[in-house]
Amino acid sequence: VQLQASGGGSVQAGGSLRLSCQASGGTFSRYAVGWFRQAPGKEREFVASIILSGGNQFYAASVKGRFTIFRDNAKNSVDLQMSVLKPEDTAVYYCAAKGRGGSYDLWGQGTLVTVSS
Repeated sequence: VQLQASGGGSVQAGGSLRLSCQASGGTFSRYAVGWFRQAPGKEREFVASIILSGGNQFYAASVKGRFTIFRDNAKNSVDLQMSVLKPEDTAVYYCAAKGRGGSYDLWGQGTLVTVSS
C-alpha cells in the first residue's frame, strides 16, 4: 500500500482547501492516519490525526476549529478539510499512517499549500 497526498494549491487568507490522502494498492489497514506539515525553514509538525476504527480525531492547537480530518470510504481516502486558512498555514503537507502503538512509518509525498495575505 502506498499513500498519495493531493489537493494542495494557492489560496488567499480566509479561503479553504481540501487535501486528500488516498491509499493505492489496497485499503487503509493501519490504526491511524495523520496529517503533518513542514513550513520553509521549520521542522515537520503534527496537524491532525484520526483513529480509523473509532473515528476519534486529534488536532494541533493551531488548527483546531479550522481543520477537520475525516475518512471518505467512497474514495478510500483520509481527507483534511482546511478552512479560514492563514498565511502561517503555508507548508508542504504530508499524510502518514501507523499501526497501533507504533510510529508513523508509511508516508505519502507532500502537497504544497500556499496561503497569501
